[in-house]
Amino acid sequence: MRRSPATQLAGLVTGAVATAGTACVAYGMLVERNWYRLGRERVPVLPSGRPSLDLLHLSDLHMVADDPAKQQFLARLAAVPADLLVVTGDMLGEPRALEQVLDALGRFRPRIGAVAVLGSNDYYAPRPMSYAAYFRPRRKLRRVVRRNPYRELVAGLEGMGWLVLSNARGTLGDVELAGMDDPHIHREDLAVAVPGGDGHGLRIGVVHSPYRRSLDAFARNGYQLVLAGHTHGGQVRLPGYGALVDNCDLPLDQARGLSRWGASWLHVSAGLGTSKYAPFRFACRPEATVLTLTARAERPDGGNDSARTR
Repeated sequence: MRRSPATQLAGLVTGAVATAGTACVAYGMLVERNWYRLGRERVPVLPSGRPSLDLLHLSDLHMVADDPAKQQFLARLAAVPADLLVVTGDMLGEPRALEQVLDALGRFRPRIGAVAVLGSNDYYAPRPMSYAAYFRPRRKLRRVVRRNPYRELVAGLEGMGWLVLSNARGTLGDVELAGMDDPHIHREDLAVAVPGGDGHGLRIGVVHSPYRRSLDAFARNGYQLVLAGHTHGGQVRLPGYGALVDNCDLPLDQARGLSRWGASWLHVSAGLGTSKYAPFRFACRPEATVLTLTARAERPDGGNDSARTR
């Protein structure tokens, strides 16, 4: 039986959509997820008169044992001059990758030092799950069967001289830091954001998952800069629209990059990896970022731009 023109047209459209969808999936898995880049931003957070400081922000390596493209990018990145290195969690992508993570991060030699916090995937090995679950507003965390070697990860980083700030504060030079354990799995202690210093220097808050409660705690305690990861920048973004999900309660237009949170600057890294069970990115390249911290501009009234809110 000969098909009607309408039926033929519908078949052509369906075929074209299927072909385009297949092409997008292939691109996201074979090209974009390994198309690493280094971004740069300027953030006016330093007191007037202080020289600029280059902070390298890494996040969400999700390293697996066989990950040569990411290892090669990190080796090249280690040659980029930086004063301070901050890693905002999810370094491990599976239990076997501990040696690869420590080898990659051990290549970095920041002038002042290096800081890390842990993310949920540093504690727990990933499991397959439905992608549709990320769109549920109140997704329940599933019971975890396998653990990642997070104690060995912490010991390895500290053995290299890193600060691992799991609900702890520390200092590097004259930079005051507070690290919050991962709010995504309810390990955070909001009280860690209460500073112990005099408040005249640079305060940086570090957390894996940028939930509002953690960001609010840093902002109300005078942290000029907050660094986070977790969102993967949305991982899948629509051109002209942006992220579809961010796996937390952060507004979607802040799922990647530099923005304001109250009086604080917030930088959310798009990260370098994905879960081994979701090896796909679209319109959201994996990235590291050099944040050049500069002096705050003085206003005519004698204030500075650090007090402005979004």
